[in-house]
Amino acid sequence: MNFGRVLTAMVTPFDKNGDVDFEATEILIQHLIANGTDGLVVCGTTGESPTLTDEEKVELFKFTVKTVNGRVPVIAGTGSYNTRASIELTKKAEDAGVDGIMLVTPYYNKPNQEGMYEHFKAIAQNTKLPIILYNIPGRSVVNLSVDTVVRLAKIPNIVAIKEASGNLDAMAQIIENTPNHFSLYSGDDSLTLPTLAIGGTGVISVASHIIGNEMQSMIKNFFIGNIQEAAKEHRNLLPIMKAMFIAPNPAPVKAALNMKGITVGGVRLPLVPLNEEQQKMLDYLLRNTQLQLIS
Repeated sequence: MNFGRVLTAMVTPFDKNGDVDFEATEILIQHLIANGTDGLVVCGTTGESPTLTDEEKVELFKFTVKTVNGRVPVIAGTGSYNTRASIELTKKAEDAGVDGIMLVTPYYNKPNQEGMYEHFKAIAQNTKLPIILYNIPGRSVVNLSVDTVVRLAKIPNIVAIKEASGNLDAMAQIIENTPNHFSLYSGDDSLTLPTLAIGGTGVISVASHIIGNEMQSMIKNFFIGNIQEAAKEHRNLLPIMKAMFIAPNPAPVKAALNMKGITVGGVRLPLVPLNEEQQKMLDYLLRNTQLQLIS
């Protein structure tokens, strides 16, 4: 199943009291769809899922599904290091009407490959929804091996993976050894073009909050054979992609959205906002990259 080329790992807007701001969420959703997003991932790490209660997550699932109204797929982040809790949240997400779920590799517990296989298998057996696996060893400590991904891809409703290991060799092996219908998305904005070059489907992105249409242009040029133009666009977009991670995600992208007039508030502890120096750096990069894109 193909959810599109550019999926946005959507931030969760907060009001001045640190509560979920649903009015701002609606504005953000409209902005993202207009700005080139093919699908929305709600309550992922970029959505500050570790700081959200299950009740807040379910309300966000329902609200996003209602606001989107079928225009793009809505993918719910329901994974955790607790298999039973992940199953329960997945069932609630299914009831909320989402189009699919994304499951991060179990963090902190450090399960082995067999443990991760059984974890994902158990969740898959308890939902009819299509599932995107999410491999991000830099955050979860454990790495989902190529062999385990290939094995999991045989489960009918496990249809894709967000690969954020940065290992293009492993990504190529996954693409080569999984069925044609199995999609591989880059989990790193800056590896979008290299991932497409080895046969990947697209990207699950943070930077698409800001440069979604520009990323779509790059991807389109790649697929119609304008490789040099796609490469040029990649080089021009790279500073913004990198700028989204000058501090722990999603503080930079929230600051960038606020600078662009898309009010999403701050971050919840233990994250903190950008400091003054980081704000100035981000503002400069946004302005400078925009001038490059125009020229």
